[in-house]
Amino acid sequence: MERPVIEAEGVTKRFGKLTAVDDISFKVQAGEIFAFLGPNGAGKSTTIKMLTTMLRPTSGKLHLAGFNVTKDQASVRQNLGIVFQDPSLDEELSAKENMELHAALYHVPKDEQGKRIDDLLKLVGLHERKDSYIKTFSGGMRRRLEIARGLLHHPKVLFLDEPTLGLDTQTRNVLWEYVKKLSKTEGMTIFFTTHYLDEAEEVAERIAIIDHGKIIATGTAAELAKKTKTKNLEQAYLKLTGDSIRDEDNKGNDGLNMRTAMRNRSFR
Repeated sequence: MERPVIEAEGVTKRFGKLTAVDDISFKVQAGEIFAFLGPNGAGKSTTIKMLTTMLRPTSGKLHLAGFNVTKDQASVRQNLGIVFQDPSLDEELSAKENMELHAALYHVPKDEQGKRIDDLLKLVGLHERKDSYIKTFSGGMRRRLEIARGLLHHPKVLFLDEPTLGLDTQTRNVLWEYVKKLSKTEGMTIFFTTHYLDEAEEVAERIAIIDHGKIIATGTAAELAKKTKTKNLEQAYLKLTGDSIRDEDNKGNDGLNMRTAMRNRSFR
């Protein structure tokens, strides 16, 4: 049997006395679309940061695309793509220039760069604005460009952290159809978080729910509903995590946002 593209074994992350991620283990198969769900502060962002080499686990083992995430960081980074929850575009560059910079960093073949960039900008409806500076873009336009950029180098694993937040329904549908196509035609693995539970139910082939740093359930949407004796994923999610309102914390429970982590750990 082919080795899983993502493997987490007994992974824990502590920040002083705070345990943000607590002894989690899971596997994601190549080509699988995997949703990672949990309330604010549950440990989602911390887990993604560890998988993408931006944070080191306190203990446990992580592998991505066959590489040890702690020991082979350069190889891991070449095999992943990330669409950040927080903005990460260069505002002083144009849309095309942001894409070209990403293509150079990830060694996209020069004879393929132009077509890939044009195709992706068309996909997200930004081709006519390819020469416009990012500082002139709306929030939704920036989000669409970040998604296009994350797909540019056709990574083996694509991490999407709240990828459709702020996008209209039409754009969300087009993007998810394209992501599903990439998963099928190229065997790309998709690992995503979302607050849209209907989105997770419709798109994900398998779902893990994390709360208080622990993975409390894994399965398809139908399996999770069956396990909790509920009718759908939303009801199953609420039964597993409770219906109390959590404090909003965009920085995650480790106190570091994505931009800070990216500055601290170069992807080059």
